[in-house]
Amino acid sequence: MLKGLMRLAPCAAVLFSMLSIAQADDGRRVFTGTLGKTPIVVELNTTQPDEVTGRYFYEKYHRDLPLSGALQGSTLTLTEGNNRYGDDKPLPTLKLKPIAEGWQGEWQSPQGKKLSVNLAEAKLPAPTSTTLPFFATLPNSEPYEYLRLQGLKLKPAKTESFMGYNLQWWVEPESKISLFSVASGYPAQDQLRINQLLLERLWREVISYHACMLQGGENAEQYQSVAPTFLSPDVVSLNINTGYDCGGAHPDVSNSPVNLNVHTGQDMKLQDVLWVGERENTSAGNNVSSQSDVLTPWLIKQFTTLYPNEMKKPADGDEDSCDYTDENVWSVLNWHFTAKGIYLGPYFPRVQRGCDEPEWSILPYSLVKQHPGAVNLQLPQG
Repeated sequence: MLKGLMRLAPCAAVLFSMLSIAQADDGRRVFTGTLGKTPIVVELNTTQPDEVTGRYFYEKYHRDLPLSGALQGSTLTLTEGNNRYGDDKPLPTLKLKPIAEGWQGEWQSPQGKKLSVNLAEAKLPAPTSTTLPFFATLPNSEPYEYLRLQGLKLKPAKTESFMGYNLQWWVEPESKISLFSVASGYPAQDQLRINQLLLERLWREVISYHACMLQGGENAEQYQSVAPTFLSPDVVSLNINTGYDCGGAHPDVSNSPVNLNVHTGQDMKLQDVLWVGERENTSAGNNVSSQSDVLTPWLIKQFTTLYPNEMKKPADGDEDSCDYTDENVWSVLNWHFTAKGIYLGPYFPRVQRGCDEPEWSILPYSLVKQHPGAVNLQLPQG
């Protein structure tokens, strides 16, 4: 199983058969060619001639450079980069003319250096049966990303044992994005399904990394850590913590848990695991009608009983304290499985972001089992 997974993981190296033209459904067109003698991949959207947008990367480096400009007559004039931080520095430009195969023209640096540009409609190698299913969706939805990922490979990193399961970690070296697959512990088909989903998530995180770098420009930063939180015969649960500065007003951090049903590969919702509302029987089956109305007050009541000191309401005027009795902070929940119970993380406004993700907010499985959701799971005693 692990050998088969290693063939799946660096799926940019698979063999290909048919070819297709690279054009996304929303009008973006993808080209390959050269800038000077260096191979590049370019994405352009010329549907609005006065506001042409695009990006390109050198095949050797894979990091995007933004393009913007206008198509006037038969001349496409583009600026590479932007002055988003108000420094008003000179930027490289491209002037291109349409040809039968794509575009042809010249790149010029602010210092006057000129290089020829030759672009042709990209031919996309078709995925084969050894490719991750996720990759097979990209030629139609994101052909540019599909070509970028062809040049990237995952490298095996550490191995570890977690809750009786052996994990193989993988890292994409350029972005430093890392995630694990399960090397042993599950039936073959379940393990294959789970690993495909885990590796798909890794590659999606790589795509998100490059989007952040493009949006944030020279000052963009993104770091990420992944932790398995619970593995059982029914569940694979992990948490992805991402810190990023993608050009917004402030850097930020977010948690993105993943809770997979081993037998179906579905990402479970909280209502699949925990149900405290009344169910209404309809012609379509059980209706998830009232959970949203009762979950938050019920959760605050349980946590107040379990963790009275942590849930103690701050004194009036103490704006720096974390008020976990406020229903609003539990309206959006990050949740995942742990060995002791379900972790539920509150969400505070940015100025109180330090209150997010307290370590203690775990709902024991003994309580969860009293309010089971629609998915039948074998959970620890808790």
